[in-house]
Amino acid sequence: MYNIVLTHQAAKDAQKLEQTGLKSKAVVLLKIIRTNPFQNPPPYEKLKGFNVTYSRRINIRHRLVYEVLPNQNNEKDDNGTPYQGTIKVVRMWTHYES
Repeated sequence: MYNIVLTHQAAKDAQKLEQTGLKSKAVVLLKIIRTNPFQNPPPYEKLKGFNVTYSRRINIRHRLVYEVLPNQNNEKDDNGTPYQGTIKVVRMWTHYES
């Protein structure tokens, strides 16, 4: 299992998703990537020009953009089990507007 952290922008995007009724779709994707960020389906794509950045569609317009980072600090969950790594959620809204 992976630890999930949101950037400041992703937290703002999450509020937009809630207001537009897309929160449930994002939550499903977050559960999937928390278990396995490379699970297919639903499809994901590696972003060109970035070593550890991937994206998945929330809908036709919005994407969940995330980075997969190794667990360098030996972080553990509430049960004391070490995380496999960290998922840093960068965006959860379209990149065409702010």
